[in-house]
Amino acid sequence: MKMKMSETRPMQAVPVHSMSRSVALLFAIACGLAVANVYYAQPLLDAMANEFGIAPSSVGVVITVTQICYALGLLLLVPLGDLLNRRRLITGQMLLSVLALIAVSLAPSRTLLLMGMAAVGLLAVVTQTLVAFASTLAAPAERGRIVGLVTSGVVIGILLARTVAGVLTDLAGWRSVYLVSAVLTLVMTAALFRVLPKNEPLGAALSYSQLLRSVILLYVQERILRIRAILALLIFTAFSVLWTSLVLPLSAPPLSLSHTAIGAFGLAGVAGALAAARAGRLADQGLGQRTTGIALSLLLLAWLPIRYTEHSLFALVLGIILLDLAVQAVHVTNQSMIFTVRPEARSRLTASYMIFYSIGSAIGAIASTHVYAYAGWNGVCLLGAGVSALALIFWAVTCHSS
Repeated sequence: MKMKMSETRPMQAVPVHSMSRSVALLFAIACGLAVANVYYAQPLLDAMANEFGIAPSSVGVVITVTQICYALGLLLLVPLGDLLNRRRLITGQMLLSVLALIAVSLAPSRTLLLMGMAAVGLLAVVTQTLVAFASTLAAPAERGRIVGLVTSGVVIGILLARTVAGVLTDLAGWRSVYLVSAVLTLVMTAALFRVLPKNEPLGAALSYSQLLRSVILLYVQERILRIRAILALLIFTAFSVLWTSLVLPLSAPPLSLSHTAIGAFGLAGVAGALAAARAGRLADQGLGQRTTGIALSLLLLAWLPIRYTEHSLFALVLGIILLDLAVQAVHVTNQSMIFTVRPEARSRLTASYMIFYSIGSAIGAIASTHVYAYAGWNGVCLLGAGVSALALIFWAVTCHSS
């Protein structure tokens, strides 16, 4: 007899404990380390292109491969949290990530580099499993605070990845970035193995194939998910257009900045992203649509100062703050809105939504480097502004139905 998607097995009695702040911080740090692996390469593209003889117009494929495999991981691995022991799933993925990171750090050819980056992207989705696990372990009264703290680790990890990668590259070369990450990931795996609970309640009574089908069915059943997923695709395309190609004008004459200086621009992004923390509370107050409209307008506006990057680094910093503020505000609002429709399927909703996020990041990466090769920085800014305008128009057309 076929089971409905929402059917579950009887749950074992689990005592409600208050998740300590130290454990929540450990989860946040683990999330930041895992997701940073996907973004380390962005300020390193010029170094990789020089070492492996990759044309500037094609080097964006390094990011694209990583993001496509991250999207596959969201579909194939994240739902496993509903079927398997999460302690084993999380630590197992992190140990495999260590091996993938070592492979990238030692890659002797572009083919092996791309294979290693593909594995890094696939396994980095442990971040989403950790966020979902944190919400399960937290007491109901503090779930929002705990999830917010853990999610902040994701945001900071994404943005500081560029800063860390730049500093390490200037000190010891780009390969050291992945070697250091492998060591830190191994240490974090041991720490999580000690604190994660050994026994967990059983989740949804679905086979693996049924679980994967249910992820796809959510798109059919939930209109708000479809709309917000498309918005995620567009905003993260714009996000990736900037951050993938930014290293190219900053490292070239007349600016010729070091990798450390280029990576430091991630700090401006952190300021913008953290400023967007209030977006979730505004969505809870029924202001999600208004927040989305304002944020998408700021996203479009951000490309005006970014356009003057080659003439004013102050303008670039202003543009980065506006862009990251806008992207994170829409991202937080999207999640706040979709989680209200199917509380019993939040892990699958996360996977469904984040797949579009990853696809957008991949599109932005490959498109921006191609456009830069043929039209320079002005072309990249026009591309980013065009995608941002499309997102604003799409929101305006659909805002009454999402």
